Parts: sequence; C-alpha cells; structure tokens
Amino acid sequence: MHNEIKRRLLREVVQANMAMSTAAPLSTPQPTPPRVEHRRRAMVGRILCLAAALVLMPIDDMSTVISTVIKQHVEVPRPPLVSAQRPTVLQPADESVSVAELRVAAREPRVETSAPAEPPPTAREVKSPEPMFPAPVPINLAVIPLGVKKIVLDPGHGGKDAGTSLPSGFTEKELTLDIGLRLRGLLEQATFEVFMTRDKDDMIPLMQRTALANAKGADLFVSIHVNWVDRGQARGIETYYLGPTEDPVALQLAAQENHNSGYSLADFRRLLDRIYLSVRRNESRRLAEIVQQTLVTSLRPENPTLVNRGVKTAPFAVLVGTEMPAILAEVACLSNAEEAQLLATAQYRQAIAQALFQGIRVYAQALNRSVKKGN
Repeated sequence: MHNEIKRRLLREVVQANMAMSTAAPLSTPQPTPPRVEHRRRAMVGRILCLAAALVLMPIDDMSTVISTVIKQHVEVPRPPLVSAQRPTVLQPADESVSVAELRVAAREPRVETSAPAEPPPTAREVKSPEPMFPAPVPINLAVIPLGVKKIVLDPGHGGKDAGTSLPSGFTEKELTLDIGLRLRGLLEQATFEVFMTRDKDDMIPLMQRTALANAKGADLFVSIHVNWVDRGQARGIETYYLGPTEDPVALQLAAQENHNSGYSLADFRRLLDRIYLSVRRNESRRLAEIVQQTLVTSLRPENPTLVNRGVKTAPFAVLVGTEMPAILAEVACLSNAEEAQLLATAQYRQAIAQALFQGIRVYAQALNRSVKKGN
C-alpha cells in the first residue's frame, strides 16, 4: 500500500516538474492569471508532501517509477526548439538512459547525411590519352640550301696502331695514308676544301679525329680503312655508316676499330643518341650507297673478281661523334692474297682514291641538284 502511494505521488510530481521545465518561455513578461498561480502553489505543496513521504517511508522500485514517467513524457510530441524542421526523437535503448541525455537528443536538429562519394578511379582505370601530335617527320635537306664544301679525310690507324698487317710488314696504316693523300689532291683540284685527321704516321685518338671534323665545320667525313677477314678467301669492298647492327662480323670489326676510341663510360648515353640520330644517319646512308657503288664499278676493271660486300651499319666510334654525314670505307681485304698484291701497287691505290673521289662528287652533285629544286 505504501509503495503504491509513493509511486502515484512520485509520478505526479515528476510529470508536473518536467512540464514546467519544458514550457516555452514568453517573449515578454505577462501578468500571471489567478488560476495559474493557484495551480503552482498546489504543485509546490505536492512536492513538499512527496519530500516528507520520501523521508518517512522506505522507497523500493524507484527506478521503475521514474523510467515509466520519463517514457510517457518523451512520447508526448513537443514543438522543435532549434529549427522549423521536426527533430528526430531518440528512444531510450534501456531504462538506464538519463533525463539529461534525452533532453539533449530532443533539442538537436536533424542532420542530413549525403550518400558517400564514389572513390576516384585508380591508376589502372584511368586510360592514358591518345597522343595529340604525330611523330615528327625527318627534314628533307632539299628544303634548306646546303652544299658540300668542306671534307675531312680520315686515314685509319697510325703511329703505334698499325691496323691489319702482313708478315712481310705491309701495314694498313701505310695503305690508308697513301690513299688519303691521293684523294686529297683530287678533291682540292675540284675546289673542295679538304682537312685530314693525319697526314703522316701519327697516332690520333678517334675522339680527336671526330673533334677535328666538328671544329672545322666539315660537310662530310670519310674514314678510309683496309679490311681483314679471317677466311683468307674473302675479298671485296664494303662501306659502313653509323647505326646499330646484329651482324657478328660487323660487330667484331667495329670492336677492333674502336679499341683506341678515347671515349669513357660517361659518354655512353651521348654515343647512343648519336647512333640513332635519324636525319644525319639518312644522309650518311645515301653517301655510303653512292661511294660503295662507284668503288665497285670503278675497280672492277682492275680487279675482275671483286666482291660487292654491300652497305652496312655498325657502331664505329670514329663515326659516333661527328655532326655531319660520315662513312667508313673498307676499300679492300688485305687478308686476301690477290687483293694484297693489288694494294702493293701505286696504280691500284690511285684507282681506289679516284673511285672515292667520284663517289663524293656524285653525292655532292646530287645534293646540289636537290637544293636547286627546293629553291
């Protein structure tokens, strides 16, 4: 019986107290009506009675009474306190939720949460754009009025570098110098300006030979060599221009010729760039094809069994550093007994010089004709 009285009194007091605390304040003070004032005094009296009852009587199951009153009060709709939008009322998950927490939840406005944004595409999902510009087209030299005026001749080897040689003492360095001097005379008679990387038995590093050609502003670079093929029956002429190759014979020949290059590992990248430089390489190919053809055609009367070994590419160091069209001509095979006998004669060496001169002049004339057409 006592518990029932306590529950009823406690329920009424809590409801009245919460109703008074949540009532909206008036914007301006107004006189209190007599009826309202009477109700307030009655409420104060009940609170005092409840306090006396709580002191005089034991209380059990108080949490059930308070939670029931709070739940009934929360379920009553009330106007929003923060915004015009109806707030979301949180229901207590259990009876241990405090009144203060419920009041804060009731006063908080509803926050609209947007849907999570889609994650940005990964690197694999992003497609690389198509190239906007086409690959550059090599320039046709006919567009620019260029001619051949200065030529650098490079007699291979020299000094302590004898090149290939016969047991009798016949050396490549002597043959190439003799042919180079003869060719210089022919070119100078044709009003070309000629420079030689060596005009006597000197040892000149390959890098310095290239530097000389660049410093003189040469239009063409022609390196003269005599071949040596392990198979003694091999014979003939072949002309090289700068470029990569997979031919093991050409690679071996380039390795032999490059052993005194003067370049270091630090020059590797620059050398590769020059090996694959297209415009100068194309002109070098044209020069090599013309010189190879004139050598074969001019020397066949002197050497009927002459073999045309063709035009080839190889990474010769003496051609790498040049800034102009450059070729390396292997004008004979010293390893072949018959060609060695021909090379021993001044007449055949003069015929080789004459063939080289003819090839250079044909290339220069073809270039001049294309320049005139371009103009």
